[in-house]
Amino acid sequence: MASTQTYGGAGTPLPDQSLGELVATATRDMSLLVHKEIDLAKAELAEQASRVASGSGLLGGAGLCALIALLLASFAGAFGFADGLNIPIWAGFLCMTGVYLVVIAILTPIGVHTLKRVGPPERTSRTVKDTLDWVKHPQRATAPTNGDQPA
Repeated sequence: MASTQTYGGAGTPLPDQSLGELVATATRDMSLLVHKEIDLAKAELAEQASRVASGSGLLGGAGLCALIALLLASFAGAFGFADGLNIPIWAGFLCMTGVYLVVIAILTPIGVHTLKRVGPPERTSRTVKDTLDWVKHPQRATAPTNGDQPA
């Protein structure tokens, strides 16, 4: 395939092509470029998706094992309370329940506070507004930034 830098659509040198032929060549090349970029993105996403699926399966298995370990540790703790404090087994389980209630009382306010701090995506909102301003008035507005610089 001839380079479009020196030859156009039908193999005609660029200086000899009409404006219509140059536009057709540019359109064809842009279309080809977009299709190739989409094919590359599909290939990359497929590879990433298989990694995500594999990692998710491994994390799911680890989570199941952690749940079983927590259950066994809870039984051990309950029997340990009963034996160590010389109380009935039901009271040992009640003590273990109390331990979990203390953990819940500590983690809940921390989680609520963390969730209240979540807000809208400010940088994205700012860059979208900048881009829209630039599209509407390219002479008056400054060119949009990538949003990575601090305000």
